[in-house]
Amino acid sequence: MTAQSSRTAPSVQTDFLSASDAARLVARVGIVRVLRMVAQAIEDDYLRWQDFDKSARTAAHSENGVIELMPVADTRDYAFKYVNGHPINTRYGLPTVMAFGALADVPTGMPRFVSELTLTTALRTAATSVMVARRLARADSRSMALIGNGSQSEFQALAFIGLLGVRELRLFDIDPATSQKLLRNLEPFLHEFGATAQVCASTQEAVCGADIVTTVTADKTYATILPASMVEPGMHINAVGGDCPGKTELQADVLRCADVFVEYEPQTRIEGELQQMPADFAVTEFWRVLQGQAPGRTSAQQVTVFDSVGFALEDYSALRSMHALARSAGLLAQIELIPALDDPKDLFAVVREAQAAQVGLNAARQAA
Repeated sequence: MTAQSSRTAPSVQTDFLSASDAARLVARVGIVRVLRMVAQAIEDDYLRWQDFDKSARTAAHSENGVIELMPVADTRDYAFKYVNGHPINTRYGLPTVMAFGALADVPTGMPRFVSELTLTTALRTAATSVMVARRLARADSRSMALIGNGSQSEFQALAFIGLLGVRELRLFDIDPATSQKLLRNLEPFLHEFGATAQVCASTQEAVCGADIVTTVTADKTYATILPASMVEPGMHINAVGGDCPGKTELQADVLRCADVFVEYEPQTRIEGELQQMPADFAVTEFWRVLQGQAPGRTSAQQVTVFDSVGFALEDYSALRSMHALARSAGLLAQIELIPALDDPKDLFAVVREAQAAQVGLNAARQAA
C-alpha cells in the first residue's frame, strides 16, 4: 500500500446557516442584542480598515435591477456576498433584496461557512447606520423620520430605538398599508422601550423637527425624497436607499449644505448620492472618524449625511457574528460542498466510486 492510498480524507464539511435557522437564531438571541453584536463587530473591523484587501463590488445591471458580488479579505478570512436589488420583485412575491454569502480560509481556500444573507443584510445595514449615527448624530437625538417603510424599515427603527435612544418615530411611505405593516411589527418593541411611532401624511410632516432622517426607499430612479428645503440645522441624514447607479434619494443641494461621510469612496462615487456630485466633491471615509484621523460631528448646528451604499467589510463582520452565534446556539448544519478525497491529487476518484456504486445498484435491481 502506498503512502498516498493510506491517507485518511480530511474533514471538509462546511458550516451552513439556512434562512429559517437564521430567523430562529435572531428570535432566540433577541433582535436588539443581535444588532448590538453586529454593530460592534463592524466597528471593530473598521478600526482595522488597513488590514483588508478592498474593492468596489462587481455589478450586473438590467432594466429591472442589479445583481452584485461583494468581496473582501484579510490575511485569515475571505468573504463574499451575492446580492440583488430588484424593486419589481414584490409583484412576483419575491423580496426586493435577496442574498447569500460565504467565509473561507485564506491560507487554504477552504470554505468554512455558507449562509443566507437576506435577513443578515438587513441586520448589518441597520447596525452600520447606528454605528455611524453614534458619531454623527447629536447626542441628544430622540426623534427620527423614517421615509420608506418596506422590508428594511423595521431593522433601522429597532437599531435606533434599541441602541441609540430614539424615542419618537415619524413614519411615511407612499403606500399607507406598508406604514401600517411597520407599525404592527414595531408595536411590542415600542412598548418595551417606551417609544412612540406616528404615521405621517407626507415626507415633510415626518421630517419637520426630526433629529435624524433615515431614507430607505426602493425605486431604481433618480428621486428627490428629501429636498434641501426640508433640512434643518443639526440634522443627521442616514441615506440608505440610494445604492446603485441611477438610484438616488437626496437632492444634490442636501449634500452641498452638509458634511458627507461614506464607507468606501470609490464605490460610493459610483453608486451613492455622490453620483450626483463632481469628482472633487469632498467626503470623509468613516473609518477615519473611528481611528481619530478626521472629525465627525463638530457642532450642534452641523448637518451630517451618511451616504450609505453597503460595503463588503460590513458583510464580513455580520457573517462572522452570525457564524459564532449560530455555533453557540447549535443551529449550524453541515453541507458537503467540497469532495472528501483520500488522495487530494485524485479528484476522479469521486466519479470512479460513484460509478462503482451505480454498477452495484444496477446489479441488485436486476437480481431482484
